[in-house]
Amino acid sequence: MVFNSVDFLVFFPVVLIIYFLIPKKLRYFWLLVASYYFYMSWNPKYAVLIAVSTVITYLSGIGLGKAGKIKDKKKEILAKKWIVAGSFVTNLGILFFFKYFDFALIQVNRVLGRIGVQMIDKPFDVLLPVGISFYTFQALSYTMDVYRKEIEPEKNLLKYALFVSFFPQLVAGPIERSTKLMKQVQQVHTFRLWNYENITGGAAIMLWGYFMKMVVADRLAICVDMVFGDFASYDAMVLVLAAVLFAFQIYCDFGSYSMIAVGCAKIMGFELMENFNTPYFSTSVKEFWRRWHISLSSWFRDYLYIPLGGNRKGKCRKYLNLMITFLVSGLWHGASFSFVVWGGLHGLYQVIGELTEPVRKKCVEVCRLRTDWFVCKLFRGLVTFALVDFAWIFFRCSSLTESMQYIRCIVAGIGTIPLGAASFALPGLTGVELAIAFVSLILLFLVDSVRYSKQMLLYEYLNTKKLYLRWGVYIILIACIFLFGIYGPAYNATEFIYFQF
Repeated sequence: MVFNSVDFLVFFPVVLIIYFLIPKKLRYFWLLVASYYFYMSWNPKYAVLIAVSTVITYLSGIGLGKAGKIKDKKKEILAKKWIVAGSFVTNLGILFFFKYFDFALIQVNRVLGRIGVQMIDKPFDVLLPVGISFYTFQALSYTMDVYRKEIEPEKNLLKYALFVSFFPQLVAGPIERSTKLMKQVQQVHTFRLWNYENITGGAAIMLWGYFMKMVVADRLAICVDMVFGDFASYDAMVLVLAAVLFAFQIYCDFGSYSMIAVGCAKIMGFELMENFNTPYFSTSVKEFWRRWHISLSSWFRDYLYIPLGGNRKGKCRKYLNLMITFLVSGLWHGASFSFVVWGGLHGLYQVIGELTEPVRKKCVEVCRLRTDWFVCKLFRGLVTFALVDFAWIFFRCSSLTESMQYIRCIVAGIGTIPLGAASFALPGLTGVELAIAFVSLILLFLVDSVRYSKQMLLYEYLNTKKLYLRWGVYIILIACIFLFGIYGPAYNATEFIYFQF
């Protein structure tokens, strides 16, 4: 069941109606039932995996609470470390088996094959459970938060299970922290429902999310999929434009899921963290990662980068920690060397950025430039986008070999890039479709400009305007979704890109 499906448009209102009408003490139980139904709509048997992860981390939290009562400090610390290690090993072991075992086996076979030994002829080809990386990281963050005494262990297993499986953000985030979502689950019986601001605000956030997905992302996907599926048949200009369009496709696709998730939760009285904050307005790669997939980047910062030593052990160690963090982040996205290279590039960008910072500052002083000038910001923003977009090629291609071939095709065809309007013809998009895509991207830019300059979401900004203007915008968005959204009799609701992670 995906957000842009008829099934969800039936499921969510039913969940809401019952949620609003049942006794307050039953709210968390009803949401737990709804969340498991939501997850089981993909594959019922994989509900066992999320249940196992839930029980393991729940028991780890209880164990950490009991270990904290041990009077001998050394024994307490040792017991806690063993509990945390057990929680991480079992959960990451499950994740490894389903997501990385085949990949690891193939690499082992390649090495052994060179010395004449074949370990296993055929990988197990296990189906990847949807959202396993997201809920595993969310559950493990609870273990660490209890270990760090940032939250007390939750004694109610069903409430904890809801924290792990909360359906709006279950399969593609944002990856919530126990210090925020767990506390809301504990207080769900106190929520004031039928809250006009929450309902209208949440619905408006969902509406913009649906626009981003169905009007922008799914339309751009038509062109992007065609070009990346047969890139050797296209000239360099089309390959470059397809790479640029993919940058906006994945932003609108993933950003839309987060928006819809935040909106769903808000209607029910929950506040989820913002996962995207105008990432393509960034003027450095470091800033980009403060604005892109915020819940994941902050997770790696708090639970990997800082425990590795962060920037506390000298510059060399800091750069090493950065590279390790981003290489692991790349591997988190998928069992492929192309993802590892994608993550490594982002780490390398930041290391080079810090190493060259003194030189760049000196150049600014010598040239008497002001970094707050619009032209300077625009230049830095374009350079940042170019670096990020180049890395996206490795993310989008199915393998490292394919990524290198794609780049070689661009380099080989640079000298033959055609000029004129013909060069902007894109596969899969007619003149009308191209115009719709262009206008929708302009609208996306305007909305993000408001978010960037005013520090307000679209609905917050519209709430400062007169009623007729506010509802006029909402009506136009609804009309655009119905008139220009990608759907119809032959259309299967497109899954969100990050479901595969």
